Amino acid sequence: MPKKRTPMTKIKEVLRLKFECGLSHRNIASCLKIGCATVSEIISRFNQSQIGWPLPDSCSDTELTNALYHPKGANKAKAMPNFANCCTELKRKGMTKLLLWEEYYEQYQERAYAYTQFCEHYMRWLKKQKRSMRQTHIAGDKLFIDYCGPTIPVVNPDTGEIRHAQVFVATLGASNYTYVEASESQKLEHWLEAHANAFEHFGGVPRLLVPDNLRSAVTKHDRYEPQLNDSYQKLSNHYQTAVMPARPYKPKDKAKAENAVLIVERWIMMRLRHNTFHTFKS
Repeated sequence: MPKKRTPMTKIKEVLRLKFECGLSHRNIASCLKIGCATVSEIISRFNQSQIGWPLPDSCSDTELTNALYHPKGANKAKAMPNFANCCTELKRKGMTKLLLWEEYYEQYQERAYAYTQFCEHYMRWLKKQKRSMRQTHIAGDKLFIDYCGPTIPVVNPDTGEIRHAQVFVATLGASNYTYVEASESQKLEHWLEAHANAFEHFGGVPRLLVPDNLRSAVTKHDRYEPQLNDSYQKLSNHYQTAVMPARPYKPKDKAKAENAVLIVERWIMMRLRHNTFHTFKS
């Protein structure tokens, strides 16, 4: 049975997340709930087409389909890349797998693997190597988001009623620059408002949001394909960013957020524990 082709709307979203947001193939796959191999295949086909990004206004869906899915020639014996050398080269600032593949293709021509297969072979090789690797964060790339566990009491001066402020924490992966806000709750309206305030404070929007799996962010908890809250997805689309929730029971995914939360709890909240607040803004 032939493989079902990816819908054109999703193909265009793959291209946007790749060329405008600069996400990795794995992150795009997670955001759009498609296979990583499918993303790699779309990007590889697009790179081999004569169409550039952004797509020309004159490019119809039919023309894009024809450019991506033209008939392939017969495969010949392939030359396996030197992945140890590729791994070393990728540590250079600015180096990409695409550039390495282009150099490899120039050397082997018809004997070279397509970019999709090149990446798949590289990932299989990489999995056989050291299993735990230190994350390298790029400036402006990821914003890690969570709430502190402890709350701050807010006392109504007229009635004495006590409400508890939830402490929203958002920290940038590369610089650890952190935004903190006391919110009325962790409900959706306050969750989205805190994001907008954080973006305004930072003076920009990161390429990727990495929240914890609270209800305002994720409606269906799944290790590989979490379902985002619709309003949160709309906020992501509005700001031209993407959401990659931290995986449940994977603390390394949100280590940056947990460290920022710990600092806020120890160095800010503990110093304010004897203060009395009457409004959330105070």
